[in-house]
Amino acid sequence: MIDLHIHSTASDGTLTPEEIVAVSLEKGMRAIALSDHDSVEGIARAQAAAAGSDLMIIPSVEVSTDYHSTEVHILGYFLDYHQPELLEKLAAIREAREGRAEKMVELLQGRGVDITYEQVLERANGGSVGRPHVAGVLVAAGHVDTPQEAFNRYLGRGKPAYVARYKLSPLEAIDLIHRCQGLPVISHPGLIHNERLVLEAIDEGIEGIEAYHSAHTQMASEKYARLARERGLLVTCGTDSHGPGGSIPVEIGSVQMPEEEAALRRLLEWGRKRGRWER
Repeated sequence: MIDLHIHSTASDGTLTPEEIVAVSLEKGMRAIALSDHDSVEGIARAQAAAAGSDLMIIPSVEVSTDYHSTEVHILGYFLDYHQPELLEKLAAIREAREGRAEKMVELLQGRGVDITYEQVLERANGGSVGRPHVAGVLVAAGHVDTPQEAFNRYLGRGKPAYVARYKLSPLEAIDLIHRCQGLPVISHPGLIHNERLVLEAIDEGIEGIEAYHSAHTQMASEKYARLARERGLLVTCGTDSHGPGGSIPVEIGSVQMPEEEAALRRLLEWGRKRGRWER
């Protein structure tokens, strides 16, 4: 059992890295990747929590990119997450995100929605601030019933409190991951809704496809797994779980893929060949 796409409180997840490890150990999982949005701050904590167990913690990050007004997320596995260039770039992205969240709060206040930016920061609890934290405050204050309603009414693209934010291009993210000796994988391609962009990202240096994802249909998963095989790319799977308090709660480890053990072996082999995995 593997889950290579989990978010913690280091970004916009609702479980701490330690809690994610505890859940994974309870489920008897083999390997997980903490793939926080534009943050690697939870990886060392997860590795420390899993020390002495059989659970593999694969270093990872999910970089938010933008291509012609379309969000394309790039996962980076096995990267050197202590690399100064990576840390500086991720810090700049997070700083821009915080300014974005503050502007969203101002727009909401202008519409008579009584929340404060301090409440959003408190909810982020030191993690990377994002729209889910604003959504959580809206729920807690009784302005909406669910985080998804907050996105549908206020925070989604084209809604009254939506604010565009600074992002890298897919090529910039792929190059950054490569410079950190990492494996770039395109995240949930079925949610991009633009096959041309998926193919262009592959041409720019993508080495794997997250074919199996909680939001993919079986048909979509089979389609992207087939594309990966045709292009000689790795196939990965992930829940994209943000914990029980996420806008769409998804249980860790709930996405399965065919030949899971073989897929994990191929992933670890990639890491070993490049000196990025010693276990």
